[in-house]
Amino acid sequence: MQINKKLKDQLVACLILLINFCCYFFDTNASLQVNEIENETIGDLFDENAVFNKTLLRDKAHEMFMHGYRSYMENAFPHDELMPLSCKGRQRGVTPSRGDVDDALGNFSLTLVDTLDTLVVLGEFDEFERAVKLAIEQISFDSDLTVSVFETNIRMVGGLISAHLMSLLVKQREDKQRMEWYSDQLLKMATDLADRLLPAFNSTSGVPYSRVNLKKGLLPSLKRQHDTCTACGGTMILEWAALSRLSGRPVYEEKARKAMDFLWAQRHRGSDLMGTVLNVNSGDWVRPESGIGAGIDSYYEYTLKAYILLGDDDYLYRFNKHYDAIMRHLNKGPIFVDVQMHRPQIASRSYMDALLAFWPGIQVLKGDLRGAIEMHQMLYNVVKKHKFLPDAFTHDLQVHWAQHPLRPEFIESTYFLYRATKDPHYLEVAKEIMQSLEQNVRVPCGFASVKDVRTMEHEDQMESFVLAETFKYLYMIFSEPNDLPFHPDNYVLTTEAHFLPLSIAEMTGTDPNDRLPRRMLIDPDEIVEHHDSSKTNSQQFFAVCPTTLIQREEREEKCEKKEGEQKESVTNIEEEEEETKLPFWRRTPDGLVEYGGKLREDVNRILGTMDIILEGIKKSVDDELLSIFGNEEIRLRPTTFNPIDPTHVEQLTRMGIRMEFQPDGRIQLIHTSSQAENVKLAFLGLRFIREMGKFWKEASLETASMRDERSVQIVSAPHFGLPAWTAAPATFGMNFTNGEKVIAEIVLVDPFKACNSSQLFNGNELRGKIAVILRGDCMFEDKALLVQREGAVGLIIIDNQQGSSFEHMPYFAMSGSTNLDSDGQKKNNMKVEIPVVFLFYIEGQQFLDLIFDDPKMIVSIGENKFNPVYCFEQFLRQNFIFRREQFAISNQFLLIDAGRTILYINFYFDGVNESSLVEEKQAVVERNIEWIDSTIQFPDIKFRQNFQAHLRALAYSLLDYPLNMEIKDYLQLRQLIRHLKLGRPTNVNEKGIFIPPLIFGRIQKRVIICKLYEPQTNFKCSELLQYGSKNVKSQ
Repeated sequence: MQINKKLKDQLVACLILLINFCCYFFDTNASLQVNEIENETIGDLFDENAVFNKTLLRDKAHEMFMHGYRSYMENAFPHDELMPLSCKGRQRGVTPSRGDVDDALGNFSLTLVDTLDTLVVLGEFDEFERAVKLAIEQISFDSDLTVSVFETNIRMVGGLISAHLMSLLVKQREDKQRMEWYSDQLLKMATDLADRLLPAFNSTSGVPYSRVNLKKGLLPSLKRQHDTCTACGGTMILEWAALSRLSGRPVYEEKARKAMDFLWAQRHRGSDLMGTVLNVNSGDWVRPESGIGAGIDSYYEYTLKAYILLGDDDYLYRFNKHYDAIMRHLNKGPIFVDVQMHRPQIASRSYMDALLAFWPGIQVLKGDLRGAIEMHQMLYNVVKKHKFLPDAFTHDLQVHWAQHPLRPEFIESTYFLYRATKDPHYLEVAKEIMQSLEQNVRVPCGFASVKDVRTMEHEDQMESFVLAETFKYLYMIFSEPNDLPFHPDNYVLTTEAHFLPLSIAEMTGTDPNDRLPRRMLIDPDEIVEHHDSSKTNSQQFFAVCPTTLIQREEREEKCEKKEGEQKESVTNIEEEEEETKLPFWRRTPDGLVEYGGKLREDVNRILGTMDIILEGIKKSVDDELLSIFGNEEIRLRPTTFNPIDPTHVEQLTRMGIRMEFQPDGRIQLIHTSSQAENVKLAFLGLRFIREMGKFWKEASLETASMRDERSVQIVSAPHFGLPAWTAAPATFGMNFTNGEKVIAEIVLVDPFKACNSSQLFNGNELRGKIAVILRGDCMFEDKALLVQREGAVGLIIIDNQQGSSFEHMPYFAMSGSTNLDSDGQKKNNMKVEIPVVFLFYIEGQQFLDLIFDDPKMIVSIGENKFNPVYCFEQFLRQNFIFRREQFAISNQFLLIDAGRTILYINFYFDGVNESSLVEEKQAVVERNIEWIDSTIQFPDIKFRQNFQAHLRALAYSLLDYPLNMEIKDYLQLRQLIRHLKLGRPTNVNEKGIFIPPLIFGRIQKRVIICKLYEPQTNFKCSELLQYGSKNVKSQ
């Protein structure tokens, strides 16, 4: 019997073990794959000598994604982002701000929404269903937060639309019943969020403002921020067209189309190039630099993909125009150079940014495989050199900006090139990228961004696109289409890698029998078109833009050049291959691999030759200097450079450097190698530019600690000096000494850039005032002379360069005019006598926000700031400089500063004092409490009772009773006045009780001032003596 019991226990234990094993074995596909990969050592998987195992690499990409995803869900959800080093969530308004970067965050679980469709791609259907339920139940958009319209659209709106489509797909799968409860909840969330973005489109042009408040819409302060980037306004059409067609509401697509139409109209008609930043109302270009990177990238992407998704030929025509212009003006062999849109022969910067890595993928869709292979190989050289693609790199592939936030653009282009060519080279590239991610940025709690690719120092951020794009593309490149739940080529991938089906174009009512099923890409080994173009029946699919093109005489293909121009190439191969299109025999898989290998060799040879040339020039510099300048010692150096010395200007010209005087008085040095006398002088020019940059940085560091700073401070009620900003000085005008200040009312000059006195509309209002002007269109000194002639006593100039801030900018001082005669004297005798200060963009916008609310405020400009308490007390002492006609939050009894940290209380005791009877004291205190109570409002009775208790204590303290207030009492009082609303001054309240008017302040008025600003050691309530009894001289 005992043996049987023991045997029974063993059988039960084995059964439990077997059940657990079966549950484990038949769990989701991901669980099995993850554990397999965990058993596979990293060294074996990424060993150069190991047999390439595409399946294991796909599974490793799956495991890496799940590591990042679980880290977010376990440590950060429902917050927007994971902070992988801190292992916690990033929460807007709680986590320390990162400036404009945080505009992508809206406290709406950004990473979860952005990642939902990746779960479907990886076959994580159960987790997808759970995540969709979490999103529906927990996400709300009713937040008083200002967000980026661009980022919210591509990440959140696009993520919700794609997840809705994936939900329907998962629901229809036959292998297991899932998501039967789902209908259209995510689509409704997408329309809710899009409706909150709609107010941003209320601009004159229809191009959306860059930011909008989710709860309050387009606030006045946001409406004044009228500059936006081209990509910001031109990256809406895919998501919003899809939303219109899925929801049946055309307004979204109409808004996005209007923005695209306006942007197209603003192109430079001569070059067909676009600038980077424009004014959403006037359409004027703020930054006319043209490139294919940050600020403009996804506009070009969406112009092509709008045609692919919607089938509208207008977008293809526009893209072809832009593409030809880009390849003509920006493409220099394997590299791309940013230029001025209106002068494309002039380079605008000496580096490329990482966002342009998307371009080879676009070239694949366009059908320009040669261009895609060449540019991708250039980028791959940068990746091999630095392990990752730095945020910016120079044209000789050196680091310019060292950060790398695990961006997806390079792996995206790698994916498209592999899908178009099936060349195993691109699998090896993807493997290297995945190895770098695993070995350099994987941390216990996700994947950390790289602060510096040279040291691999980590940064505490994991952007949502790491899971939404980077690992999605890695998984897809190692997968066959049949491994995925759907064929990826039946979808357009948005700029955030969200899926929109090509069938959306069929929702317009066109006859589906008129065309073949559409595919984004056609495999090289599929039958696309027969060499004999008459055999059209052999086509299986219609490629939206053929990636494997045939003979040049077939000009009907929409994605090809209509003018028949040849594309400039870095290669010099057979004549038949000089064409943009691939010959027919190159369309086979083997032919494409051979073709790509030859192109990559040519690119490597050119890039290698550049290094050799540069190295050889370096070695012979000393000899060349002797032949050019006679002696190395007389070579022009940054420390001795004088822009008005003709010999220095001549040396610059010979080295291919020219000077341009900017409207703000600064000098810009522009180096163009092709304009130098010879190659070696071109190198010397490059060397001088780099030395000048280094010299400028070092000089900035040396002067940072001894900056000649100025201040702008609002001293009138209700501000009392609390809003104050640090400003930059001018090298002309009044020089503040011994703490001098100029205090006066401000006036916004009309027009705001004020350069011409004949066009000045409010010059008669400037006398005795401080003028406020926007930077631009003329010299700083010219603006100062203009307002000085009209009688202004000071000038504040506000920067028009979006994003600039005193805190982050190097030392800057406004320089004077270069308008000199032959003797170095001013051509006119006018001299600026008034003080002039400069507010950078961010500080200037804060200042303007307050001006628009209070246009007649009194401002102080000077070398240092007033103590805010002094400003407030001077106001109370009737110092006219600090007084205004009306105080926004005051009445006969209470006055509160704008920051609600200073409280001023009038008690009308009418003869009752410390020596009066107790009954008299009680009566006068209660009368004052009743008076004050009749002119205030609180949210509830408890607030009112607590405030009355504090008033009684303060009143009795004036009548010889002790005041025993602790820190907690001061904190409570400060909290109470933040909820306090004051009634208008009146002589009789609603109950008919007489209230002493303010003018009767002389009848035994006693004044208490409570200072409630941090630190807590400042907390104090005390009597303000001698109020109104003496004339106090202003300081």
